Amino acid sequence: MQTDIRKTLLRIFSDANGDFVSGERISRELGCSRTAVWKHMEDLRKEGFKLEGIRKLGYRIIDKPDKITANEITLGLQTDILGRHIHFEEEVDSTQKIAQRLALEGVPEGTIVVAEAQTAGRGRLNRHWHSPRKTGVWMSLILRPQIAPQKAPQLTLLTAVAVAQAIEEVIDVMPQIKWPNDILIKEKKAIGILTEMQAEADRIGSVIIGIGVNCNQEKGEFPEDITNIATSLAIEANKRIDRSLLIQSILHNFEKLYITYLEHGFTTIKILWESYAISLGKKIKVQSLAQVTEGTALGITDDGVLLIETADGQIHKVYSGDIHFQD
Repeated sequence: MQTDIRKTLLRIFSDANGDFVSGERISRELGCSRTAVWKHMEDLRKEGFKLEGIRKLGYRIIDKPDKITANEITLGLQTDILGRHIHFEEEVDSTQKIAQRLALEGVPEGTIVVAEAQTAGRGRLNRHWHSPRKTGVWMSLILRPQIAPQKAPQLTLLTAVAVAQAIEEVIDVMPQIKWPNDILIKEKKAIGILTEMQAEADRIGSVIIGIGVNCNQEKGEFPEDITNIATSLAIEANKRIDRSLLIQSILHNFEKLYITYLEHGFTTIKILWESYAISLGKKIKVQSLAQVTEGTALGITDDGVLLIETADGQIHKVYSGDIHFQD
Protein backbone atom coordinates (compact mmCIF):
# COMPACT_ATOMS: atom_id res chain seq x y z
CA MET A 1 0.00 0.00 0.00
CA GLN A 2 1.38 3.41 -0.93
CA THR A 3 2.50 5.58 1.97
CA ASP A 4 0.17 8.51 1.17
CA ILE A 5 -2.84 6.21 0.86
CA ARG A 6 -1.97 4.57 4.19
CA LYS A 7 -1.67 7.92 5.95
CA THR A 8 -5.02 9.05 4.57
CA LEU A 9 -6.70 5.78 5.55
CA LEU A 10 -5.37 5.92 9.12
CA ARG A 11 -6.39 9.57 9.40
CA ILE A 12 -9.95 8.61 8.39
CA PHE A 13 -10.10 5.98 11.14
CA SER A 14 -8.45 8.33 13.63
CA ASP A 15 -11.02 11.06 12.97
CA ALA A 16 -13.81 8.51 13.48
CA ASN A 17 -12.77 7.96 17.15
CA GLY A 18 -13.66 4.26 17.12
CA ASP A 19 -16.90 4.60 15.16
CA PHE A 20 -17.60 2.76 11.94
CA VAL A 21 -16.52 4.35 8.65
CA SER A 22 -18.48 3.39 5.58
CA GLY A 23 -16.77 1.74 2.64
CA GLU A 24 -18.31 4.43 0.45
CA ARG A 25 -16.62 7.20 2.42
CA ILE A 26 -13.28 5.41 2.39
CA SER A 27 -13.62 4.82 -1.35
CA ARG A 28 -14.42 8.48 -1.94
CA GLU A 29 -11.60 9.89 0.21
CA LEU A 30 -8.99 7.48 -1.12
CA GLY A 31 -10.19 7.88 -4.69
CA CYS A 32 -10.41 4.14 -5.29
CA SER A 33 -12.98 1.41 -5.91
CA ARG A 34 -14.83 -0.52 -3.20
CA THR A 35 -12.82 -3.59 -4.22
CA ALA A 36 -9.61 -1.64 -3.61
CA VAL A 37 -10.95 -0.58 -0.19
CA TRP A 38 -11.35 -4.26 0.74
CA LYS A 39 -7.75 -4.92 -0.32
CA HIS A 40 -6.53 -2.03 1.84
CA MET A 41 -8.39 -3.50 4.81
CA GLU A 42 -6.69 -6.84 4.22
CA ASP A 43 -3.31 -5.10 4.13
CA LEU A 44 -4.04 -3.57 7.53
CA ARG A 45 -5.01 -6.97 8.91
CA LYS A 46 -1.72 -8.45 7.65
CA GLU A 47 0.12 -5.73 9.60
CA GLY A 48 -1.59 -6.80 12.82
CA PHE A 49 -4.54 -4.42 12.97
CA LYS A 50 -7.79 -5.97 14.19
CA LEU A 51 -10.69 -4.73 12.08
CA GLU A 52 -14.42 -5.14 12.42
CA GLY A 53 -16.45 -4.98 9.23
CA ILE A 54 -20.25 -4.92 9.27
CA ARG A 55 -22.41 -4.61 6.20
CA LYS A 56 -24.12 -1.22 5.86
CA LEU A 57 -21.97 0.18 8.71
CA GLY A 58 -18.49 -0.17 7.26
CA TYR A 59 -15.21 -0.74 9.07
CA ARG A 60 -13.59 0.23 12.33
CA ILE A 61 -10.27 -0.55 14.01
CA ILE A 62 -10.76 -2.33 17.33
CA ASP A 63 -7.12 -3.05 18.13
CA LYS A 64 -3.68 -2.32 16.75
CA PRO A 65 -0.40 -4.25 16.95
CA ASP A 66 2.12 -3.75 19.75
CA LYS A 67 4.58 -2.03 17.49
CA ILE A 68 6.06 1.40 17.10
CA THR A 69 5.76 2.34 13.45
CA ALA A 70 4.72 5.48 11.64
CA ASN A 71 1.28 3.98 11.07
CA GLU A 72 0.61 3.16 14.73
CA ILE A 73 1.79 6.61 15.84
CA THR A 74 -0.29 8.37 13.20
CA LEU A 75 -3.49 6.55 14.18
CA GLY A 76 -4.92 8.77 16.93
CA LEU A 77 -2.25 11.48 16.89
CA GLN A 78 -3.73 14.80 18.09
CA THR A 79 -1.16 17.35 16.98
CA ASP A 80 -0.83 19.88 14.20
CA ILE A 81 2.98 19.94 13.91
CA LEU A 82 4.76 17.38 16.06
CA GLY A 83 4.92 13.86 14.66
CA ARG A 84 3.34 14.74 11.34
CA HIS A 85 6.57 13.63 9.69
CA ILE A 86 7.93 10.35 11.08
CA HIS A 87 11.20 8.62 10.28
CA PHE A 88 10.97 5.05 11.60
CA GLU A 89 13.57 2.30 11.57
CA GLU A 90 13.65 -1.10 13.24
CA GLU A 91 17.18 -0.68 14.59
CA VAL A 92 19.64 2.22 14.64
CA ASP A 93 22.81 3.12 16.46
CA SER A 94 21.21 6.31 17.79
CA THR A 95 18.06 8.22 16.88
CA GLN A 96 19.95 11.41 17.79
CA LYS A 97 22.49 10.85 15.01
CA ILE A 98 19.78 10.29 12.42
CA ALA A 99 17.84 13.34 13.63
CA GLN A 100 20.95 15.51 13.39
CA ARG A 101 21.47 14.45 9.80
CA LEU A 102 17.82 15.00 8.89
CA ALA A 103 17.83 18.42 10.55
CA LEU A 104 20.77 19.49 8.40
CA GLU A 105 18.90 18.22 5.34
CA GLY A 106 16.05 20.62 6.17
CA VAL A 107 13.21 18.35 7.30
CA PRO A 108 10.18 20.20 8.75
CA GLU A 109 9.97 21.17 12.40
CA GLY A 110 8.20 18.51 14.42
CA THR A 111 9.77 15.60 12.54
CA ILE A 112 10.44 12.67 14.85
CA VAL A 113 12.88 9.79 14.52
CA VAL A 114 11.71 6.57 16.19
CA ALA A 115 13.35 3.16 16.44
CA GLU A 116 12.40 -0.18 17.95
CA ALA A 117 15.98 -0.61 19.19
CA GLN A 118 19.21 1.38 19.55
CA THR A 119 22.62 -0.22 19.57
CA ALA A 120 24.43 2.92 20.76
CA GLY A 121 21.78 4.93 22.61
CA ARG A 122 23.27 7.62 24.80
CA GLY A 123 22.41 10.09 27.51
CA ARG A 124 24.25 13.09 28.96
CA LEU A 125 28.06 13.05 28.94
CA ASN A 126 27.96 10.23 26.35
CA ARG A 127 26.71 7.72 28.90
CA HIS A 128 25.26 4.56 27.38
CA TRP A 129 21.47 4.24 27.37
CA HIS A 130 20.22 0.65 27.36
CA SER A 131 17.70 0.49 24.48
CA PRO A 132 16.57 -3.11 23.85
CA ARG A 133 14.11 -4.07 21.14
CA LYS A 134 10.37 -3.59 21.66
CA THR A 135 10.65 -2.54 25.30
CA GLY A 136 10.79 1.23 25.23
CA VAL A 137 10.28 4.49 23.44
CA TRP A 138 13.50 5.58 21.75
CA MET A 139 12.90 8.75 19.78
CA SER A 140 14.31 12.14 18.84
CA LEU A 141 12.33 15.27 18.06
CA ILE A 142 13.50 18.03 15.71
CA LEU A 143 12.56 21.60 16.61
CA ARG A 144 13.39 24.93 15.00
CA PRO A 145 12.48 27.49 17.69
CA GLN A 146 12.94 31.19 17.09
CA ILE A 147 14.71 31.79 20.40
CA ALA A 148 18.20 32.83 21.46
CA PRO A 149 20.67 29.93 21.63
CA GLN A 150 21.29 30.48 25.34
CA LYS A 151 17.64 29.69 26.04
CA ALA A 152 17.79 26.22 24.49
CA PRO A 153 18.31 24.46 27.87
CA GLN A 154 14.79 25.58 28.81
CA LEU A 155 13.51 23.10 26.23
CA THR A 156 14.96 20.23 28.27
CA LEU A 157 12.81 21.28 31.22
CA LEU A 158 9.78 21.74 28.95
CA THR A 159 10.31 18.23 27.61
CA ALA A 160 10.45 16.81 31.14
CA VAL A 161 7.09 18.40 31.95
CA ALA A 162 5.50 17.09 28.73
CA VAL A 163 6.73 13.56 29.40
CA ALA A 164 5.62 13.69 33.04
CA GLN A 165 2.14 14.83 31.97
CA ALA A 166 1.96 12.02 29.41
CA ILE A 167 2.91 9.40 32.00
CA GLU A 168 0.14 10.61 34.29
CA GLU A 169 -2.36 10.43 31.42
CA VAL A 170 -1.40 7.01 30.11
CA ILE A 171 -0.63 5.01 33.25
CA ASP A 172 -1.87 7.19 36.14
CA VAL A 173 1.46 7.07 37.99
CA MET A 174 2.96 10.20 39.54
CA PRO A 175 6.41 10.88 38.04
CA GLN A 176 9.14 13.04 39.58
CA ILE A 177 11.57 15.25 37.70
CA LYS A 178 15.21 15.24 38.74
CA TRP A 179 17.09 18.28 37.44
CA PRO A 180 18.09 18.67 34.74
CA ASN A 181 16.99 15.79 32.53
CA ASP A 182 15.81 12.66 34.37
CA ILE A 183 12.32 11.49 35.25
CA LEU A 184 11.95 9.14 38.18
CA ILE A 185 9.17 6.94 39.45
CA LYS A 186 9.41 6.02 43.12
CA GLU A 187 12.92 7.48 43.05
CA LYS A 188 14.15 5.14 40.29
CA LYS A 189 15.07 6.38 36.81
CA ALA A 190 12.63 5.54 34.03
CA ILE A 191 13.17 8.31 31.47
CA GLY A 192 16.15 10.25 30.20
CA ILE A 193 16.22 13.39 28.06
CA LEU A 194 19.11 14.60 25.91
CA THR A 195 19.03 18.03 24.25
CA GLU A 196 21.52 18.95 21.53
CA MET A 197 21.66 22.05 19.36
CA GLN A 198 22.80 23.01 15.90
CA ALA A 199 23.34 26.77 16.00
CA GLU A 200 25.32 29.80 14.93
CA ALA A 201 26.38 32.56 17.31
CA ASP A 202 23.02 34.34 17.28
CA ARG A 203 20.49 31.88 15.89
CA ILE A 204 19.36 28.30 16.31
CA GLY A 205 19.32 26.05 13.28
CA SER A 206 17.67 23.20 15.13
CA VAL A 207 17.28 21.65 18.55
CA ILE A 208 17.32 17.85 18.71
CA ILE A 209 15.61 16.41 21.79
CA GLY A 210 16.20 12.75 22.51
CA ILE A 211 13.71 10.96 24.74
CA GLY A 212 14.32 7.49 26.11
CA VAL A 213 11.51 5.82 28.05
CA ASN A 214 11.77 2.43 29.77
CA CYS A 215 8.29 1.08 29.06
CA ASN A 216 7.90 -2.68 29.18
CA GLN A 217 11.07 -4.05 30.74
CA GLU A 218 10.45 -6.50 33.55
CA LYS A 219 12.42 -6.91 36.76
CA GLY A 220 15.75 -8.56 36.08
CA GLU A 221 16.00 -7.31 32.50
CA PHE A 222 18.20 -4.30 33.22
CA PRO A 223 22.01 -4.53 33.05
CA GLU A 224 23.61 -5.34 36.40
CA ASP A 225 25.19 -1.91 36.83
CA ILE A 226 21.81 -0.10 36.78
CA THR A 227 19.41 -2.73 38.09
CA ASN A 228 19.14 -1.03 41.50
CA ILE A 229 18.53 2.47 40.13
CA ALA A 230 16.43 1.86 37.00
CA THR A 231 12.79 0.96 36.53
CA SER A 232 10.15 0.81 33.80
CA LEU A 233 6.63 2.13 33.50
CA ALA A 234 5.30 -1.44 33.31
CA ILE A 235 7.00 -2.40 36.57
CA GLU A 236 5.56 0.58 38.41
CA ALA A 237 2.08 0.43 36.84
CA ASN A 238 1.90 -3.39 36.93
CA LYS A 239 0.69 -3.53 33.32
CA ARG A 240 2.10 -3.42 29.81
CA ILE A 241 2.32 0.00 28.21
CA ASP A 242 0.91 0.93 24.81
CA ARG A 243 4.04 2.61 23.51
CA SER A 244 2.43 4.28 20.50
CA LEU A 245 -0.23 5.77 22.77
CA LEU A 246 2.50 7.09 25.06
CA ILE A 247 4.31 8.72 22.12
CA GLN A 248 1.06 10.34 21.01
CA SER A 249 0.48 11.70 24.51
CA ILE A 250 4.04 13.02 24.79
CA LEU A 251 3.75 14.82 21.45
CA HIS A 252 0.30 16.21 22.28
CA ASN A 253 1.42 17.60 25.64
CA PHE A 254 4.70 18.85 24.20
CA GLU A 255 2.97 20.77 21.42
CA LYS A 256 0.66 22.56 23.85
CA LEU A 257 3.56 23.52 26.13
CA TYR A 258 5.78 24.49 23.21
CA ILE A 259 3.20 26.88 21.79
CA THR A 260 2.70 28.42 25.24
CA TYR A 261 6.46 28.76 25.65
CA LEU A 262 7.00 30.45 22.28
CA GLU A 263 4.12 32.86 22.85
CA HIS A 264 4.52 33.66 26.55
CA GLY A 265 7.99 32.59 27.65
CA PHE A 266 9.25 30.20 30.30
CA THR A 267 7.22 31.29 33.35
CA THR A 268 4.36 28.79 32.95
CA ILE A 269 6.81 25.97 32.19
CA LYS A 270 8.82 26.83 35.30
CA ILE A 271 5.75 26.59 37.54
CA LEU A 272 4.78 23.23 36.07
CA TRP A 273 8.35 21.91 36.28
CA GLU A 274 8.64 22.80 39.96
CA SER A 275 5.34 21.01 40.67
CA TYR A 276 7.03 17.74 39.58
CA ALA A 277 10.51 18.43 40.96
CA ILE A 278 11.83 15.85 43.43
CA SER A 279 14.74 17.92 44.71
CA LEU A 280 13.06 21.10 45.95
CA GLY A 281 13.69 21.69 49.64
CA LYS A 282 16.02 18.70 49.88
CA LYS A 283 19.69 18.53 50.80
CA ILE A 284 21.64 17.73 47.66
CA LYS A 285 25.14 17.58 46.27
CA VAL A 286 25.69 18.70 42.70
CA GLN A 287 28.83 17.52 40.98
CA SER A 288 29.86 19.44 37.89
CA LEU A 289 33.07 19.38 35.87
CA ALA A 290 34.36 22.40 37.77
CA GLN A 291 33.24 21.86 41.36
CA VAL A 292 30.99 20.19 43.91
CA THR A 293 28.22 22.25 45.52
CA GLU A 294 26.27 21.09 48.58
CA GLY A 295 23.16 22.69 50.00
CA THR A 296 19.39 22.92 49.79
CA ALA A 297 17.68 22.99 46.40
CA LEU A 298 15.48 26.08 46.22
CA GLY A 299 14.13 25.91 42.68
CA ILE A 300 15.08 27.13 39.24
CA THR A 301 15.46 30.58 37.71
CA ASP A 302 13.49 31.86 34.75
CA ASP A 303 16.37 30.59 32.63
CA GLY A 304 16.14 27.07 34.06
CA VAL A 305 19.25 27.38 36.23
CA LEU A 306 19.20 25.44 39.52
CA LEU A 307 19.41 27.48 42.73
CA ILE A 308 21.15 26.02 45.79
CA GLU A 309 21.45 27.61 49.21
CA THR A 310 24.66 26.52 50.94
CA ALA A 311 25.17 26.24 54.70
CA ASP A 312 26.55 29.80 54.90
CA GLY A 313 23.33 31.21 53.45
CA GLN A 314 24.70 32.01 50.01
CA ILE A 315 22.65 31.28 46.89
CA HIS A 316 24.55 29.53 44.11
CA LYS A 317 23.51 29.10 40.48
CA VAL A 318 24.21 25.69 38.98
CA TYR A 319 24.12 25.45 35.19
CA SER A 320 24.93 21.77 34.79
CA GLY A 321 25.87 18.75 36.87
CA ASP A 322 24.70 15.53 38.47
CA ILE A 323 22.49 15.61 41.55
CA HIS A 324 23.03 13.29 44.51
CA PHE A 325 20.59 13.33 47.42
CA GLN A 326 21.94 13.54 50.95
CA ASP A 327 20.45 12.09 54.10
